[in-house]
Amino acid sequence: MKKIKRILALAGAMLLFALYASTLIFAFIDSDVSLTFLRASIACTIILPVLIYAYILVYRVTRRDTDINSEDQDDQNSPK
Repeated sequence: MKKIKRILALAGAMLLFALYASTLIFAFIDSDVSLTFLRASIACTIILPVLIYAYILVYRVTRRDTDINSEDQDDQNSPK
């Protein structure tokens, strides 16, 4: 599981780096289309980390509920 998390973290970091680089490149290109790409790149640069953070929060909350429920079931099934 740790290896998968590392790979996903590296992929996310590379994606963010690519977004920052594309934003910089589109800012220096003088074209009508590059302005549209610049706006899209800036939006993705802001929205993508926010979505990743929200996904992590939701995962932690749902994972915690699952862990608590499984502990309750283990306590109920154990002989006393």
